[in-house]
Amino acid sequence: MKLLGWWLMLVGTLRLASVWFGFFDIWALRLAVFSKTTMTEVHGRTFGVWTLLTCTLCYLCAFNLDNKPLYLATFLSFIYALGHFLSEFLIYHTMEIRNLMTVGVFAGTSIIWMLLQWNSHQPVKTKSP
Repeated sequence: MKLLGWWLMLVGTLRLASVWFGFFDIWALRLAVFSKTTMTEVHGRTFGVWTLLTCTLCYLCAFNLDNKPLYLATFLSFIYALGHFLSEFLIYHTMEIRNLMTVGVFAGTSIIWMLLQWNSHQPVKTKSP
């Protein structure tokens, strides 16, 4: 497995903690992510399902880096997540900067790394005689 694949597995595994919090420990999720909002159990479960989907994308992409549509979907999941959390911080003021920085490190690193290796995982095409 390539290094980007290992990174995606790490990010996917770390996201599993957020899934757990979303379903079973809403107050920990509120403190760790959304520090200035009232979060209901429904919000927590919705966040958990959304995070489980992005976690699944990370795992699938880690083992299929040459699958262009899956690579694109995983890449876009990082863009969407970062955009969502940026709006929570800048527009809705429901996040603190320290929480945004944590998200930014993982999403930002993934976005840049995936951009840098955009075509490097494609199978090499050989000319037929």
